[in-house]
Amino acid sequence: MTPRRIHALTFDAHDPQRLAEFWGTLLDWRPAGDDPHGPALVPGDDTGFRLRFRADRRPKTAQNQIHFDLTSTGADGQQHTVARALDLGARHIDVGQRPEEDHVVLADPEGNEFCVIPAGNSFLADCGFLGALSCDGSQAVGYFWSRALDWPLVWDQDQETAIRSPHGGPKVTWGGPPVAPKTGPNRLHFDLTTPPGTSLDDEIDRLTGLGAQRLEDTAGHPGAIAMADVDGNEFCLLPPR
Repeated sequence: MTPRRIHALTFDAHDPQRLAEFWGTLLDWRPAGDDPHGPALVPGDDTGFRLRFRADRRPKTAQNQIHFDLTSTGADGQQHTVARALDLGARHIDVGQRPEEDHVVLADPEGNEFCVIPAGNSFLADCGFLGALSCDGSQAVGYFWSRALDWPLVWDQDQETAIRSPHGGPKVTWGGPPVAPKTGPNRLHFDLTTPPGTSLDDEIDRLTGLGAQRLEDTAGHPGAIAMADVDGNEFCLLPPR
């Protein structure tokens, strides 16, 4: 199989520079400096994709379909990350978590949810600080993304799924039904590369054959193709480089 990869996870942001500074400092990622579409961050580990931030004035109307799970090491690791995030402009939020749950739920300066997981989590034991992209989605969408990216399933149980790049990096997980109804375009979306030697049209055909659909909006990328996965979540297919 030809390996596919996520080029970026893009945030819609009211203040892209401010949000990039928050996540760059918290994750210890450096500015990309070569992205023509706005602020971008590149990792210093095996994450394998960058974070991009594009201007969008639409209000946030619902809980995001994707959120970060940040891992902890040592007895005070979770507390340290929470305190650091709060100092940078995050805040505590209630998304319905139960009192007995041991993760801490926060929101970044624009309300994007993320979790800080305590040390000792076995599912994320071999992952880095950005342990997972945790998604609201069906079992079918997990299968779709496994095939779309040629990434193996590393979890498939009780309609919950997870995939991970063969090269490491965070896991991408889907919680299974019930899936929250969409209230508009997602504030976070994937930007995918078209593999070398593959035409954009052939890659579109491959993805639509897996159940994706092509959209009219170009998702802010000149020459790119806006698409949606089998759950209706938008993503962007970048042209070959």
